[in-house]
Amino acid sequence: MANLKDIRIRIQSVGSTMQITNAMKMVSAAKLKKAQDAIEKMRPYAEKLTELLTGLSANIDAELGGDYAAQRDVNKVLLVPITSNRGLCGALNSNIIKQTLRLIENDYKSQDVEILTIGKKAYEYLSKKHQVVANHSEIFDDLTYDKVAKVAQSIMNDFVEKKYDKIVLIYNSFKNAATQIVKTEQFLPIKTEASESNVVLDYLYEPSQAEIVLELIPKSLKTQFYKSIRDAWASEHGARMTSMHKATDNAKEMKDELTLQYNKARQAVITGEILEIVSGAEALKG
Repeated sequence: MANLKDIRIRIQSVGSTMQITNAMKMVSAAKLKKAQDAIEKMRPYAEKLTELLTGLSANIDAELGGDYAAQRDVNKVLLVPITSNRGLCGALNSNIIKQTLRLIENDYKSQDVEILTIGKKAYEYLSKKHQVVANHSEIFDDLTYDKVAKVAQSIMNDFVEKKYDKIVLIYNSFKNAATQIVKTEQFLPIKTEASESNVVLDYLYEPSQAEIVLELIPKSLKTQFYKSIRDAWASEHGARMTSMHKATDNAKEMKDELTLQYNKARQAVITGEILEIVSGAEALKG
């Protein structure tokens, strides 16, 4: 009977775990709907703005303020990995950390690399072995454009002041609840290559090229940065919902196996007791 008691305790424990994982799945599903709507509505605007920015920056004269498009020898690099503040979301955070380490060890092994983390998971791991100059985990406490814009402006100022020669974002791009794509995106300097069709667009500037450079480019960069964090935010909830769904299914399967094991053990005990009664009765007859 002690064995039966142990199995019954395990069944109760697994059942409690299943309730928790199912509740977490439902919470993530509710948050995912809002985050997914936000990124899907924002992405076309941000991508088109980046495309315009790339074409515009190709025609920027240095004296007009093309500081954000300045191409310099890359000696110092800032990597900006974007992870979540919490775990239980599968390989979402570890993929970003692995990609960051890959860039440090391969692509930028000859450069001086510093890291600015967004999300506690990246900071907790990378700060142990590498130089993390700042951590902005508080962004996810209340994700708004104004809070992200302040961080983006700080990074842009560091580039203009030549503290860094190149700034790279590493984040998860949201595809669907089960799929997140790790992206490595150059934030600064602005890419000025011609489009894939090799057609250089001739823009008409209104009111003037100088005003567009001073106003549009900083706003576009902040929007690009905000879009990356929104992508990571939606990816986190999608990955957590998927992970908790799998955990719930695994817990249910384990509970079913334990229930079957419990029933078999209980049946064996009952059968043993019946055999003892029958044997006793036969002995009395004899």
